[in-house]
Amino acid sequence: MAEVSPELLMDAVLGYFRTSAIKAAIELDVFTAIAEGAEDAAAIGRRTGAAESGIQALADHLTVMGFLEKSDGRYRLTPSSAVFLDRRSPAFLGDFHRFLAAPEMIGLALSDPAAFVRNGGSVGLANTAPEDPVWVGFARYMAPFFGPVAQATAAYIAGLTPAPGRVLDIAAGHGLFGIAFARQFPACEVTALDWDNVLGVARENAAAAGLGDRFKTLPGSAFDVAFGGPYDIILMPNFLHHFDEATCIGLLGKARAAVAPGGRVAIVEFVPNEDRVSPPMPATFAYIMLATTPGGTSFPPSALKRMLVRAGFRDPEFAPLAPSPQTLIVAEAAG
Repeated sequence: MAEVSPELLMDAVLGYFRTSAIKAAIELDVFTAIAEGAEDAAAIGRRTGAAESGIQALADHLTVMGFLEKSDGRYRLTPSSAVFLDRRSPAFLGDFHRFLAAPEMIGLALSDPAAFVRNGGSVGLANTAPEDPVWVGFARYMAPFFGPVAQATAAYIAGLTPAPGRVLDIAAGHGLFGIAFARQFPACEVTALDWDNVLGVARENAAAAGLGDRFKTLPGSAFDVAFGGPYDIILMPNFLHHFDEATCIGLLGKARAAVAPGGRVAIVEFVPNEDRVSPPMPATFAYIMLATTPGGTSFPPSALKRMLVRAGFRDPEFAPLAPSPQTLIVAEAAG
């Protein structure tokens, strides 16, 4: 018989303190301080300029959360913390809390959650509002997470098709998916579509990558702007989950009209299993979309296949992009 305990309820209700603790640790560079040899509360406090008592409580909480290990009053990083939270690491991801736990995001989640559940989505446009500045934060702070995903996507496509000549990156954000394709296929030209305020970040990244006139931008809404084309590959990374199925079919149909014969659409998404409760991150993502969009969700494979076929594509291929929790979905235009 399962143990009866209020612990799970307490943990859920106090979950915002977990967010608080990781934000504090990243802002104070606690993980980097430990990696550099400050192993007890006093040493970490001296290195970070924080009170020893404050570091003691924070580091113990981080240990309970699984970010640190503690023995004989000394702290050390777990393998994942060493890779992702030591600011010296090339895979450092700590700053993405500036988007994921931004005040705007926390407000959408906590101000009146019953309202968006009753409504079946956010009350108002939330994160889908035109030119929402929150997406500039996404472009700046989520790039380290999506860089390896973008590279894996381009590498997978390289095994399927001849080098594409023209690529359209829809909802480009940081531009890293299009940039990865430009690097994978040195002769291809990339067009990045997004709100103009967000494209500023993509332009910076493309310039840093030395793409020159091989990287073009197309400002505006993917629903309103003419795509042009034809394109050999149309990328839709982390975009469809903001909308309901009917809206996605319409957008995919617009993409189908803009691809060359034999062209493909490449989608990156959090894809839950058909039971919609596993794996944890893709399954949980549906609730995040409920809070932050009018009709978005995470789609299981059957729904993605249905949408693509109705929009004029063949049955898709699904490729997990481990170690990220995301999946690449690739579909060729039907004849």
